[in-house]
Amino acid sequence: MNRLHRLATAGAIAFAVFVCPEPASAQLVVFDPHNYAQNVLTAARALQQINNQIVSLQNQAQMLINQAKNLATLPFSSLLQLEQSIQRTQQLLAQAQRIAYDIQQIDRAFSTTYAPASSSIPDQALIANAQTRWQNAMAGLQDAMRTQATVVGNLDTNRTQMSALVTSSQAATGALQASQAGNQLLALQAQQLADLTAVVAAHGRAQNLESAQHATAQDQVREQLRRFLTHGAGYQPTTVQMFH
Repeated sequence: MNRLHRLATAGAIAFAVFVCPEPASAQLVVFDPHNYAQNVLTAARALQQINNQIVSLQNQAQMLINQAKNLATLPFSSLLQLEQSIQRTQQLLAQAQRIAYDIQQIDRAFSTTYAPASSSIPDQALIANAQTRWQNAMAGLQDAMRTQATVVGNLDTNRTQMSALVTSSQAATGALQASQAGNQLLALQAQQLADLTAVVAAHGRAQNLESAQHATAQDQVREQLRRFLTHGAGYQPTTVQMFH
């Protein structure tokens, strides 16, 4: 009887062991190298894509920074000073005395005051014309000297502006600033050329007025000599020669 009980008990234990599963901590973990390698490769590719996106965003940010620099305007401008210098020179030329830089006025003067002497012109008119020509020549010389003085006065302003523009050009951070600095340097050169043109024009005007005065005076001297020979010893010559 006892032997039968022990056999039944052993059978029940064996059945329980066969039916009941093992605890979770006792389960066997299986490692798959191929699957692990695939997972690592997939993660590496994802990380590379993220790095590429980061680099792309950095490049775009740098591009925007460069565009902002290229669109930044030059903080220095010399245009106002250059315009003021040109205006001073233009105003001086516009203030030319007597025969100015006007074609119609020049034509009228050479048809009257500088016209060839003729027998129909009275002696007093010859004297008045000679005096007017002498005054024109003196005014032309004065205007030329004033223009030269103004241009010389602009040299100091030009030197200051050129120094500031060169400094700004060297410190330019973008294409627009460099371009603006270059344009202002060209404007400075244009202003200097305008001053040089004004000096040449004023000097040429003075020389032409003096040459015209001498040429017309010689013509009037010949007319006086002709009148003296025509009228004889009783003819009193005018004082035109004093303006020669």
